[in-house]
Amino acid sequence: MANSQLSDPFGFLTIDKPAGMTSHAVVSTIRRHLKVKKVGHAGTLDPMATGVLVICLGHATRLSEYAMTSTKRYVARVRLGIVTDTYDAEGQVVSEVDASHICREDVERVLPNFTGELQQIPPIYSAIKKGGRKLYDLARAGETVELEPRAVTIHQLTLIEWDAPEFVLDVVCSAGTYIRSLAHDIGQLLGVGGYLIELTRTMSGSFQLADALQLDALVNDENWMQFLISPDVVVQQLPAVYLHEVDTDHVLHGRVPEHPAPVEDGLIRAYNSAGQFFALLQVKNAKLHPYKVFPYATDKG
Repeated sequence: MANSQLSDPFGFLTIDKPAGMTSHAVVSTIRRHLKVKKVGHAGTLDPMATGVLVICLGHATRLSEYAMTSTKRYVARVRLGIVTDTYDAEGQVVSEVDASHICREDVERVLPNFTGELQQIPPIYSAIKKGGRKLYDLARAGETVELEPRAVTIHQLTLIEWDAPEFVLDVVCSAGTYIRSLAHDIGQLLGVGGYLIELTRTMSGSFQLADALQLDALVNDENWMQFLISPDVVVQQLPAVYLHEVDTDHVLHGRVPEHPAPVEDGLIRAYNSAGQFFALLQVKNAKLHPYKVFPYATDKG
C-alpha cells in the first residue's frame, strides 16, 4: 500500500471525474482541499466525459508517464446522422442526414475496420500541438491545419447496445486513441456521419472505475489518505530488487549501489529492507544507477 503515514503523500488516487469538469479543475480542487503541493493527473478526459481519472500525489507525479501509456477502456455512446465540428456533443452541428436506414448489423459489419493497429486522424479540437500551438487554439483562430494521422491500437471493439440512431461501444485501446475520432470515422464509413454523445473511461491500466472515488466525497473525508494507491502499481511490469540499508543510502544520495544487476539492461524497481518502493534504477554496464529516486518514500525514524 502507499506510504500514507508520511506528511507528504506518495501515491495515486482513482477519481470518477464528474461530467462538465475539466481534468485540470479536478486537480486544482484536490490540491486546494487536500492541501497537497504536488498534484497531477495521468491522462486527460474531455470535460463532457466521466470515469477514471488517475490522480498523482507527491513524487508519484514523476511516475505519471507510466500510467499515461497504459491501456484504456471506454464505454462510448454514438449518435448517427449528425456531424459536429468537435466530433462530440459540445460542438456545432455541421451536417445532418437521415440515418433511419442504418441497422445494428450495418454497424457490426464496419467495426472490424477499426480494430488492430490504425492510423487515426485526431479531431481538430484537441490539445495536440502543431508548431508549438494546440490544435484547438488554431481551430478557434480560424486557421486551416493539415491534420496528421497518429498510430493507435484498438484491441477490442464491441457493440453492446443498439437504440437507433444511437449505439454504445465497449472500447479497449492504446493510450492516445481519440474516441471522438472513432465515433466520427464509424459514421463516415456508414455514410451518414456520427458524433460522440457520452463517454465513460472504465479502466486506465490497473485503475478501475469500480474502485474510483467520488470527488465530493474525497475532498470532505478527513481520512482520505487511506485511499492512496501504492506508487509502484504503475511499474509492476519491471523487475525488482530489494536493497539493504547501505545500498539504499547510496541510491538516496545518487550513488551506485553494490547490489548486482539482476538483468542486462532496462529499468528496475528498488525497495528498501522494509519493503518500501523508493526508486527506479537503470542498468548500465552491469551496474545499477539511480534513475528516479523518491526520498520521501523512506522512513527516517
